[in-house]
Amino acid sequence: MSNIKIKNLSKVIKKQQVLTDINYNFEPGKIYGIFGRNGSGKTMLLRAISGLILPTKGSVEIEGERLHEEISFPPSIGIIIENTDLLPQYDAYTNLKILSKIKKVASDEDIKEAIDRVGLDSDSKLKVKKFSLGMKQRLSIAQAIFEKPSIILLDEPTNALDENGIELIRKMLLEERERGALIVIASHNKEDLEILADHKIQMINGSLVNE
Repeated sequence: MSNIKIKNLSKVIKKQQVLTDINYNFEPGKIYGIFGRNGSGKTMLLRAISGLILPTKGSVEIEGERLHEEISFPPSIGIIIENTDLLPQYDAYTNLKILSKIKKVASDEDIKEAIDRVGLDSDSKLKVKKFSLGMKQRLSIAQAIFEKPSIILLDEPTNALDENGIELIRKMLLEERERGALIVIASHNKEDLEILADHKIQMINGSLVNE
């Protein structure tokens, strides 16, 4: 399983400082909850960890390998950051089956298991374009876990879910932690973080200010 080491990480976009001198070590088998106001930098930090943005200064290391130098992206990662691109013309299983052809690490059984774990029916032929917002959120979470990644990054994972859906996803995330995954959750839902997070970290104006 992977660890993440962030060293002196800063990011400037259009002359605006969005991340400021962040230093933090994330360890496998733990859930980290990041909270803060809109615009505090939570989503941008997840984008930096996933390799989706290039730091202005500093570095992100995955298992000792520096992003954008030794590796382009973390080799084993599942993410929900902002809107996940789901293919509306296909059902849940076909969406994940298409994704599985990129890395070729997930079996058909892995795909079906992930869909069922988030409370969807892996045998359903209902197309994603007819899904409710909650069903789309569940499928987004399924695509983040179906390859059993070492790192899971989730931005507001319980958005649009009803009470049963929230309980189901919390249970699944605790199971993923037991599997040894390193999980980082950015959330406004304080109850999520109280129940799930081993470490809660506040973000203000692009900086991690306390734990």
